[in-house]
Amino acid sequence: MLRLLLLRHAKSSWPPGILDVDRPLAKRGQEAALVMGDYLKRERLAPDLAIVSSARRTQETWERVQPILGEIKMRLDGRIYEAPVGRLLEVVREVKPEIGTLLLIGHNPGFEELAKLLIGEGDMDGILRLGQKYPSAGLAVIDFRLASWSDVAKKTGRLDRFVTPKSLGSGEDD
Repeated sequence: MLRLLLLRHAKSSWPPGILDVDRPLAKRGQEAALVMGDYLKRERLAPDLAIVSSARRTQETWERVQPILGEIKMRLDGRIYEAPVGRLLEVVREVKPEIGTLLLIGHNPGFEELAKLLIGEGDMDGILRLGQKYPSAGLAVIDFRLASWSDVAKKTGRLDRFVTPKSLGSGEDD
C-alpha cells in the first residue's frame, strides 16, 4: 500500500514589495505548522520522502514540521510551485516504489484539485470538507492499494482523513 500526504503550506504573510514565491509564514502559520507536525508524529504519519515546493512559505512549513518528525529525506521541487493538477500528478508518478509514504508540501488550488482527482472513496465527511475548502496547513491522507506510484491515477485513492488546524482544536482555518 502507498500513502500520499498532501500538506498545504501554513498561513503566509504578504509583506509589501515581496514576490509571491518569497512570501514567508505569518506567525499564525508558524504555529499551525507546529500543530500539524505534532499531529503527523502522534499519528505515526512520518513520510519516507518529503517533496517540497520551492516557495519560501512551503520550505518554512517543512522547517517547522521536520524537526518534530526526525530525519527524513527531503527534495525541493520547483514544479510544485503554482502547479496545475497534471504537473502534480507527474511529480507523484515519478516517485520510486520503495517510498511507501510520500509527503508533498505545496499550494492551492493544485492540492485541492489533485485530492479531488485521486480520491475515489473513503472518509465521506473529509471528502465533503475538502471539497468546501482546503485551508492553509490542511492535510489530506490518501491511501492507494497499488504497488507503484507510476500507477496512481484518477479515483484510485481512498481518503483516510482530512485534517486542518481548526479540526485539531487549534484556531481558525485560513
